[in-house]
Order: sequence, then structure tokens, then C-alpha cells
Amino acid sequence: MPRTKQPSEFEIDVDGETYVWRFHRRPQWSGPAAEWRGKVVAVRHRDGQREAMLEFPPGPPPRHGAPQPQASLIAPELVAKAIASAIAAGWDPQSRGKTVAIVVDADGG
Repeated sequence: MPRTKQPSEFEIDVDGETYVWRFHRRPQWSGPAAEWRGKVVAVRHRDGQREAMLEFPPGPPPRHGAPQPQASLIAPELVAKAIASAIAAGWDPQSRGKTVAIVVDADGG
């Protein structure tokens, strides 16, 4: 049986506006200090072009042999709360400019 390809981008409504998000980075070991880094979700307004990278805290490292996290397993409520937090922190999704990196807490706040 062939494997079905999971969608790479998902739409979500936040405060009446439609945003498109995708899983940008899975949790991983990174840097010379060998630190554990959290997952990152890339978000943009459906009609805009400026992205925000929403980085979540790393959480505990996965056990050996544990399956990799999938974008479809991220709760939409968590992404919606993180988008609202990014806007409250000053991200203007309709503006032009460089991608903005915003660190959110485990609950998306």
C-alpha cells in the first residue's frame, strides 16, 4: 500500500484572519554546546508575505527509537494561541520585511 503524503501547510483562523503555518523544524540537538532546541512553526498571513518563526521550548529529549513529531499532531489551538501571542509581541503579518523569530512558551503564550 503506498504511503499518503501529508500536507506541508495548514490553514488556521485567528481572530477572523486566515493564516498558513507549517512545521519548520523538529526538536533537535544543536550547536557546539550540544543543547536541545525546541520545535519551530513558520507562520504567515494567507494574503501576506512576512513570516514569523514561532519557537517552542524544547521539552524533554525523546527516548531512543521514539517516532519523530508530525505536523498533523500539533494541536491547532496551540498554533492559534502562539500566533495571537506573536501579534501581541509586535509581529505585523501584513508588513514587509525579514522573517521574525519569536519564542513562545509551551502553551503558545
